[in-house]
Amino acid sequence: MASVLESLGFGPFFAAQIAEAERGVLFPGRAVEDRGPRLLVRFEDGARLVTIPGRLRAAADVPVVGDFVLAPPGEEPSVVRVLARRTSLSRGAAGRVTAEQVLAANVDLVFLVHGLDAGVKPRRIERTLAAVNACGADPVVLLTKADLEDDPAGALGEAAAAAGAAQVLLLSAARGEGVDAVRALLAPGRTGVFVGPSGSGKSTLVNALLGEDVQATAEVRARDARGRHTTSGRRLVLVPGGGAVIDGPGIRELKLWDPAGIEGVFEDVAAIAEGCRFRDCAHEGEPGCAVLAAVEEGRLDPARLESLQKLEAEARSAELRKGGAAARAEKQRWRAVSKEIRRLYKGRGRG
Repeated sequence: MASVLESLGFGPFFAAQIAEAERGVLFPGRAVEDRGPRLLVRFEDGARLVTIPGRLRAAADVPVVGDFVLAPPGEEPSVVRVLARRTSLSRGAAGRVTAEQVLAANVDLVFLVHGLDAGVKPRRIERTLAAVNACGADPVVLLTKADLEDDPAGALGEAAAAAGAAQVLLLSAARGEGVDAVRALLAPGRTGVFVGPSGSGKSTLVNALLGEDVQATAEVRARDARGRHTTSGRRLVLVPGGGAVIDGPGIRELKLWDPAGIEGVFEDVAAIAEGCRFRDCAHEGEPGCAVLAAVEEGRLDPARLESLQKLEAEARSAELRKGGAAARAEKQRWRAVSKEIRRLYKGRGRG
């Protein structure tokens, strides 16, 4: 019979990271709920709050829901170390700051939730998939609220055309339709995370998977089909029958962080581009462009090509910003080193 931590995904990859000297002194646990300056962590003997020390908050590996951490026993201990992640779901931080924001760690599946009450949005599907494809987990597009769609089969086809190789499932949590298909993707030790805007049906689906109302839900606004935030923080819960899921606040848009995920969304365009005369063809009017020919002949949706070009332009811009941010960080680091060296020399001079 699997232990509690094994059912939460703890296996050889994480066990190998614990030094012999740490065993019996520090204990592994998985972060299951975000509590601001603290985390609720599930250890083998139960769940308890832990504090995140300042040195970790200032580091790149600040623990998030889904992370496995090491902490000593006792009441509200401090996290000593965050174990290296197998996967991480990230996005570019909101606003003008150029930084990575990790949303969830060590996930096997990313469920992209799109409510059909707002209609199929192919461009949003493409953008979201491009943002999550590079995280190391398998993406699955979930079209929720199928009971509110007049032509669910047509909606499924339209979404599949935008999803590339990603699996697309049609479901209605209110009727219990498609929930078993989602549950079948989970298994003991596997974790899924739900991503989508408020009101798309994430929390309703979590409740359906668990068979009880553990997440608050609210009706969407009738005038624009937008939801209200009812989930305030990320939370990991075990699913009866095996596996775990992470729900969190709605995200209207995932800011592209790693451009490596774009290619997997547009494999059809890449296949057509093999016929272009020039290997570096940008599909913007070059002679012998097979992609533009496919658009003219009706074999490729022009909106799909436009979406690809927008994402590529955004990725190039993000890469330039990241380079500038890295240079600034390195400059600040060397300033700090120089300051410390000067302080040491002054100290010696006084001696």
